[in-house]
Amino acid sequence: MAIEERDSHTGYLTTGHEWNGIKELNTPVPKAVYVFLIATVVFTVAYIVLMPAIPLGVTFTKGLLGLDDRREVTRAVEDAAAERAVWTKRIETGSYQDVAADPALMRSVRQTGRTLFTDNCAVCHGTDAKGGHGYPSLVSGSPLWGSDADSIAETIRVGINATHPKTRVGQMLAFGRDGILQRADVDNVLDYVLTLSGQPPVRKATPEQLAAGKATFAAQCVSCHGEDGKGKADLGAPDLTDRHWIYGGDAQSILTTIWNGRQGHMPSWEDRLSPVDRKILTLYLMDLRKSP
Repeated sequence: MAIEERDSHTGYLTTGHEWNGIKELNTPVPKAVYVFLIATVVFTVAYIVLMPAIPLGVTFTKGLLGLDDRREVTRAVEDAAAERAVWTKRIETGSYQDVAADPALMRSVRQTGRTLFTDNCAVCHGTDAKGGHGYPSLVSGSPLWGSDADSIAETIRVGINATHPKTRVGQMLAFGRDGILQRADVDNVLDYVLTLSGQPPVRKATPEQLAAGKATFAAQCVSCHGEDGKGKADLGAPDLTDRHWIYGGDAQSILTTIWNGRQGHMPSWEDRLSPVDRKILTLYLMDLRKSP
């Protein structure tokens, strides 16, 4: 029969095992561990009884409380849709002018429009809608295809050079690359275009060269940009007299545009955004242009 040995320092019995003079104590499990284990078991049993817990093939135990997160989420979505339908119906049936004049509706337009813009448009036009190289600013300058609500809404719907059968189509010819103009004519029209926006010619252009550039502009460019250079919304041709440039307004950028041409692209949003979402987005963009 083994003789029990008690450790003189702690008072605990030893297990009888010893390694290199070190004896193993038979330390009892702390009472707190038993308390936590009992509490865990009680909680588990109570949760199984009260809450949905055990899968049973295609269903599960419902629990005495009858809670169902899927049902609650579905109800919350339905409630949100019903609440949203109250003001979206007014936007859908009202004119752009009436909606813009209603402060309560415009608060909803700004909140929802910001989300729509961030999710769908900000990747190209920026979160501040100020655009970037190759993407026009939507808060300043003249919109390429018109600044009224119907024109903006139509651009959003059909896109530009997109796959939509009624897409807006616009292209700047490659006057230099395709040999439409000789290099001297390109240089002359470049100097003239710079003067349209109040910039000095890139060269010390003579009056004769500026006159030649103006003549080339009249022969090749006015059909799209107009005699005054302010562009034509029905063709998507930009205004050349302001300082809002899509591809850059410095001499080198303008030369590249004249020489190689440009053809932008904007997808059609008719299949992705509902008519009321496109209307909200249109109102949001118009509101951005009015904001300081």
